[in-house]
Amino acid sequence: MNKYQWITLIAAAVNLALVWLFPPYDYISATRNNVPTFDGFHFMFSQQGSNLQVNSTFLQLEFLVILLNAAIAWLLLKGRSEAEGSGKKSVDWQRIVLIGVGINLLLVLLFPPMENFYAVTRAALPSFDGFYFIFGEHGARTIVTQLLYLEVMFVLANGAILWLLFRKTKADVSDAVLAAMLKGSRR
Repeated sequence: MNKYQWITLIAAAVNLALVWLFPPYDYISATRNNVPTFDGFHFMFSQQGSNLQVNSTFLQLEFLVILLNAAIAWLLLKGRSEAEGSGKKSVDWQRIVLIGVGINLLLVLLFPPMENFYAVTRAALPSFDGFYFIFGEHGARTIVTQLLYLEVMFVLANGAILWLLFRKTKADVSDAVLAAMLKGSRR
């Protein structure tokens, strides 16, 4: 493990601690038929009103994205010290895919899908009102966690497929074995 991977581990641990100390909260109002609406991020040990509860699904998703981004950074920095000394200037498409997946996961969390609380009380299925900046004013909107999970899963699935498509394959067969195989197939 090189020093860049250690830095990645420390940064991930700090991020996980900050997310745990400032979890997302929902406000539950009797006037809104007890439908939780996103209220923002609050310090875990502060005095919260009885109408606030931790949005555990969003908190779990935050933990998942931090761990996935740390794993992506770990993979990106795996050969860092060896690659710096070599004079190769080839494009590593797998690294570019991993960087893209990390950026997409961060954007998905910064702009989650939201819906109006009124739609939640009237609809059997979740509706969609748009993507809103997580630190902005939300009014009477709540996060649509089902769509948020779908977004994360699609980003991960597409990233995995692209990462596999751009892998560098090495032939495990020596030239002598390959020549013998070709010679045997001509008969």
